Amino acid sequence: MRQRNRASLNLIVSSQMKRLLFALPVLLFLLSAYANSGNAKGSPPEQAVIVYFDYGSADWKPFFAFEKTLEDAVNHSGAGDYDGNELAVDGSDGSLYMYGPDADKLFAVAKPILLSTRLLKNIKVVLRYGRVDDKSAREVTVRLGS
Repeated sequence: MRQRNRASLNLIVSSQMKRLLFALPVLLFLLSAYANSGNAKGSPPEQAVIVYFDYGSADWKPFFAFEKTLEDAVNHSGAGDYDGNELAVDGSDGSLYMYGPDADKLFAVAKPILLSTRLLKNIKVVLRYGRVDDKSAREVTVRLGS
């Protein structure tokens, strides 16, 4: 009797595993399609604030301290997310990336922090009012400092 129950249980488990193995790729495909479709229905389009700057030093340590301040301010503001940087290996220049539903609100958080540092030179900020893949998205360029 025990062997028959064990065999029945194995068949049930095997059948459930087959269903799961079939459903899992379908579920992953649907989640991926949803994630790549842009935004959830009703949510605002993603906008960006991209900061280009000259740095002029191979010592990035002071920059990373500054970046942490900017990252914390943006991430805790509710205006969006700080996404990271691109830095030249030789320390000549770099860029910073922030994304959220409203580029103006993101810039309002970032601007005083950008103006407060002497580390970054020739700061150029691009406010992008639309998704990265939207070729017709409006962009505004703002220069900060001297």
